[in-house]
Amino acid sequence: MWWFQQGLSFLPSALVIWTSAAFIFSYITAITLHHIDPALPYISDTGTVAPEKCLFGAMLNIAAVLCIATIYVRYKQVHALSPEENVIIKLNKAGLVLGILSCLGLSVVANFQKTAVFAAHVSGAVLTFSMGSLYMFVQTILSYQMQPKIHGKQVFWIRLLLAIWCGVSAFSMLICSSVLHSGNFGTDLEQKLHWNPEDKGYVLHLITTAAEWSMSCSFFGFFLTYIRDFQKISLRVEANLHGLTLYDTAPCPINNERTRLLSRDI
Repeated sequence: MWWFQQGLSFLPSALVIWTSAAFIFSYITAITLHHIDPALPYISDTGTVAPEKCLFGAMLNIAAVLCIATIYVRYKQVHALSPEENVIIKLNKAGLVLGILSCLGLSVVANFQKTAVFAAHVSGAVLTFSMGSLYMFVQTILSYQMQPKIHGKQVFWIRLLLAIWCGVSAFSMLICSSVLHSGNFGTDLEQKLHWNPEDKGYVLHLITTAAEWSMSCSFFGFFLTYIRDFQKISLRVEANLHGLTLYDTAPCPINNERTRLLSRDI
């Protein structure tokens, strides 16, 4: 049996591969059509102009669904492993909410291009990165709470390093972006897709975009740490029938049917 066939480990793998493909394909298309500059564009710039915006939006919407599925499975796994730990239960619920909000922001980013509806696009990006960062830190705390009883210390340290990486990237992006859009480097920068080294604020622009790509890579790395955990879990769907037909009749006892959902039991 291959590693991705064990449990639900294919979920985080599919999430990272699919999202990376969305960025790469949109970037290649935008570069080929000369819609953006090759040197470190904003991720959103790769999906701003047709036809790449269609590809970018469709693939990111699917990525948002995969992300919600991954976050939910992680929530159910932690809940099953620590059903009576109050601190872990509260953190686990908080992580679920933060993760879903981040996915919602990702879908907004996918469907509202910055040159079309800038306010909605920026709101989605802020929601994605802020809630996603908080989700990483919550899951890192959960990993600390669960070691060494549930898993080893190595997993915690890896997730902690990735969370710090994400925090440093987010801080760099926030500071440089705020300075860049302060008004001292021109107006309508949010509509600008082509930058020259001679442009005012070019260095700040590169730092901001590099921090954005770096932050996305930290998200990818964090979800990849779920692969080993997800090899130990599977989900089942249970159908409860309340009668032998679908007419409005008195209910009668029916045996429940349980069916494997997505994977076999490990």
